[in-house]
Amino acid sequence: MSGAPGHVPVMLAEVLETLAPRDGATYLDGTFGGGGYADAILGAAQCTLLAIDRDPDAIARGAALAARHGGRLKLIEGRFGDMLELLAAREIARLDGVVLDLGVSSYQLDEIDRGFSFRGDGPLDMRMSKHGKSAADLVNGLGESELADLLYELGEERYSRRIARAIVAARREEPITTTARLAALVRGCVPRDPSGIDGATRSFQALRLAVNDELGEVERGLAAARALLAPGGRLVVVAFHSLEDRLVKRFMAGATGRAAGASRHDPGALAGRAGPAEFRLLTPKALRPGRAETDANPRARSARLRAIERLLPDRLATPRDAA
Repeated sequence: MSGAPGHVPVMLAEVLETLAPRDGATYLDGTFGGGGYADAILGAAQCTLLAIDRDPDAIARGAALAARHGGRLKLIEGRFGDMLELLAAREIARLDGVVLDLGVSSYQLDEIDRGFSFRGDGPLDMRMSKHGKSAADLVNGLGESELADLLYELGEERYSRRIARAIVAARREEPITTTARLAALVRGCVPRDPSGIDGATRSFQALRLAVNDELGEVERGLAAARALLAPGGRLVVVAFHSLEDRLVKRFMAGATGRAAGASRHDPGALAGRAGPAEFRLLTPKALRPGRAETDANPRARSARLRAIERLLPDRLATPRDAA
């Protein structure tokens, strides 16, 4: 149960154990990707699973999996942040569980022509949905200060201003249109990391997050999942980027009656509020992948799993109880 060939779902055992699929229930995989979670969920219970992905290639790959599960898998092309509208169009107002595996998929990283990776020489694209502004548009169109701010805020890149200056100087000679050229420029601006992390990593992450509005998507998706989950329903989120994980942690703190700071993207959706807690926290501390998994799949190293469960009506807690 691993989805499409070559796809390795991260923390699959932990996701299944936390979600606890049951017969007759309806679940949503908001980030279908290679179908690894979807295949496992459908194999664990006689349930129905809706699966969303904004990448048309992922939806096309999922057709074989949908056929194999006899109609229990419903594929939907779109953004998981729009799940309320996407499900309403299918007359679905309640879910028994939602799974979100945030970030870029293995397929997108491995396909050089998608432009997500600096380990090959492809077009500087990074668009998950294949439309809208690309990474090349940002790199060649933003002013130097805007570019520096983007790299610092979304990539937590200490050398953002140095990198932005180098990019602006280089693009005056010729537009930067390939991943290899951008990666070389960035590497030339940052000291070598003793841990072995490629110097281009943070800049590429920042651009990808900006191109796909990934933080805004996470916030919209979390708020929508909160509205859709039925009593006893569970939200399971696997995050890889520290900024995404902080959003998830803050959101779950608010949903369970703990203090939650306002989000700069959507303060109303994530701020804590007075009154009974609607959820209980299933993961007091984020779950991490085991050593065996990270040895076998280095991409799993930064994964963090967090989960909450909507309380039954007779078990609603006050903020003091939830703490």
